[in-house]
Amino acid sequence: MRIIAGKYRGHQLVSFKADHIRPTTDRVKETLFNKLQFQLEGANVADLFCGTGNLGIEALSRDAKFCTFVEMNPKSLTITRQNFEKLKVPANQYKIISMDVIAFLKSYTGEAFDIIFADPPFTEKMAHFVVEAASVSQAFGNHTIMAIESQRKERMEDRYGKLVRFSKKEFGDKILSMFCHESALEEDTQEEENEDE
Repeated sequence: MRIIAGKYRGHQLVSFKADHIRPTTDRVKETLFNKLQFQLEGANVADLFCGTGNLGIEALSRDAKFCTFVEMNPKSLTITRQNFEKLKVPANQYKIISMDVIAFLKSYTGEAFDIIFADPPFTEKMAHFVVEAASVSQAFGNHTIMAIESQRKERMEDRYGKLVRFSKKEFGDKILSMFCHESALEEDTQEEENEDE
């Protein structure tokens, strides 16, 4: 695994042996960050089920301001911390929370994130429940973008309350979905109509 772009570009993340982790592939990561390239600078990011810290560190590499890494597995947290040390990520740019992701979303009381990454364990088929929790969480605001990976055969709706799926791309047995607040889609539509006039 490597960082694709930004100030940590080309740096390899620490190697590991952990059956519970299936990191986001470079192909999926490139697609994801190409879509987010104009939202990253200065962004407040959450990396849920952070695993190795791969996505959050990529965001920090591309000038995100701060990333909150949420993970419950002790081995994953150790790997994430090793990656911070290896890349010398400044301590004032991140926070690690050892907590169940659903519980984190339900109890969150801070400012809404700009970008939320979520890569739930591929064995548990819980992506649907993560977006469901995000849809009623203070973590998700009117201008938040959420990118979540799921298996092709697991449940995933196009709408969760006011959260709307605006992008869906398949990579083999994995699907990358992106959600935003319905009001953000309405703003984009209004801007396009104004440009056409």
